[in-house]
Amino acid sequence: MKKLILSLAAIASFTFASAQEQEVETYGFGEGDMFISGSFGIGTTKEPDDSKENSFNISPRFGYFVNERIAVGAQAGYSNQKVEDSNGFDVVDNSTFTVGVFGRYYFMPAQRFSFFGELGLGYGTTKDINDNKVNGINVGVAPGLSYFVSKHFALEATFGILGYNSVKRDASGAEATKSFDFGVNMDDINLGLIYKF
Repeated sequence: MKKLILSLAAIASFTFASAQEQEVETYGFGEGDMFISGSFGIGTTKEPDDSKENSFNISPRFGYFVNERIAVGAQAGYSNQKVEDSNGFDVVDNSTFTVGVFGRYYFMPAQRFSFFGELGLGYGTTKDINDNKVNGINVGVAPGLSYFVSKHFALEATFGILGYNSVKRDASGAEATKSFDFGVNMDDINLGLIYKF
């Protein structure tokens, strides 16, 4: 009887210790991890003269860790800006579609807090109320950081930018407008939430 009680106590202790080990949360990223993030926004502004502006945007992102430090991913987006005059007629109606790819290098991927560098390439097209189109490409480099608040959720921020943009109207003989950006200001800080699975 004594041996049976000791055996049951040993099994219970082992089971409890095993359960405690499984409850320890692990933070950070590893090879094969995937994550999603993105942005969503909707807004409306009504002026005293009864003119109105409505805006909407959505931009999901997906990333996959090909090894412990490098993640690659894709993103897509849609935004619309519509302005109505005081009589309810549309004076602006711009729709923009974007697609892009990105790569990230994480300096401390298996930690709760990590720095990363991101390189992105994107393409976008905008159509206005008169069916005029503008197409553009952009390349950007930005540093960032992530902080895991739980096993699956992390806050992230990218700041600063080193980028190149080329935008061209979709018309014969149209010249492209090219720009190069470098700097750190409040317009270049992006905050987000990511979900790791």
